[in-house]
Amino acid sequence: MVRINQLLVLSGLAGASATLLLGFLWAPSVSSEAFKSPLAQKIFYWHVPSAWAAMLAFTMLFVGSTAWFFSRKDWGWNLHVASAESGLVFGLMAVWSGCIWGQAEWGVPWDWTDVRLNTFALLTLLALFLVLGRQSQPDGVETRDTFATFGMYGFILVPLTYVATRIWQIRHPGPVIATDNGSLESSMALVLAIGALSFTLLVIGHTMESMRMTILESRITELQDKIDER
Repeated sequence: MVRINQLLVLSGLAGASATLLLGFLWAPSVSSEAFKSPLAQKIFYWHVPSAWAAMLAFTMLFVGSTAWFFSRKDWGWNLHVASAESGLVFGLMAVWSGCIWGQAEWGVPWDWTDVRLNTFALLTLLALFLVLGRQSQPDGVETRDTFATFGMYGFILVPLTYVATRIWQIRHPGPVIATDNGSLESSMALVLAIGALSFTLLVIGHTMESMRMTILESRITELQDKIDER
């Protein structure tokens, strides 16, 4: 029987595949006057939805961290663990695709002076730290509190990343790729909307599945401890 989380993941993967095909084969390219490498812009249909999904994951990380730290809710810790993993997966997707575009458009894969690039990279590194840290440390209240604190305070980077290009316009493009009249091409907007919806389903499904695996892992550990006590 297919679980809802598996259905969400499968639907998200199907939508993400459709987004790639539509983006590369159907949606128009941007003007060569506005971009040095118009064809490379098509990775935008993968990059933006993956970055959006990562932001959703980091928001869920904040919710889970807060629920555990202040209320000692087990679901909060499970959400913290799962959303950290999701944030790492989708954060790496966004960073990887952004580096490809940057190399084609700027001639370099990264600009260390750009605020948005660096704040998003810090979020991804935070997710990496939380994932690796949890795996290397024994489970316990103090360990959970420590990582939950990082999850809560690290969330400040989410709104900072969102407003970065509005305050500090350095190299990263602004909010949208627009036409001469300031609006997004209808076909481009449609493909982007499909991508955003697909990656939303994907990150929710991935997080739900990760939570299920975390719960199963905890049960196995409890059973192992009971066996060891005998």
